[in-house]
Amino acid sequence: MKENDRDIYPVFDRMLTRADKERLLGQHGLMIWFTGLSGSGKSTIAIALERELHERGILCRILDGDNVRSGINNNLGFSEEDRVENIRRIAEVSKLFVDTGIVTIAAFISPSNTLRRMAASIIGETDFIEVYVDTPLSVCEQRDVKGLYKRARNGEVKNFTGISAPFEAPEHPALRLDTSRLTIGQSVDKLLGLILPKINKTTK
Repeated sequence: MKENDRDIYPVFDRMLTRADKERLLGQHGLMIWFTGLSGSGKSTIAIALERELHERGILCRILDGDNVRSGINNNLGFSEEDRVENIRRIAEVSKLFVDTGIVTIAAFISPSNTLRRMAASIIGETDFIEVYVDTPLSVCEQRDVKGLYKRARNGEVKNFTGISAPFEAPEHPALRLDTSRLTIGQSVDKLLGLILPKINKTTK
């Protein structure tokens, strides 16, 4: 036990439960975790899914890599240790949202199975829906939305996933989407078919 652990007194047992929050919202909390290369379409699909769920009266929250790194994780770099800590913090924050009954949508490269398993274990396996945006590297590089692939090819960006750092494809994703073959609308439709039964809105 760390010395300062003696001064930590969690009050979880006195707080309203997740079931209380879900009854209030009329929905079940869920984590939809998008993984894939930069430029694969993760954030675009996440934003479209958020809008569709909002139209259906479902409360949701997007957590996006760039947004998180400009805020809660702005002190982290891209070393192996910092990548682990980046995902750990995101997972802990996501768990708070999910436990409040909010449908949480995460869009992160999260390049290894180990990182994604860690996130799932923190959030809870039954609440964690892994979606692999499996767009080919060649297509992602052609898009080069942020100009990062060009910089990586020129050696200006080190440890860039897909170029100078590896990406491990998910072993058993709940859903696989290739945005070079599917439109955003088609991708969202596939997602809705998967997640709406799990959100399973109830009468308030």
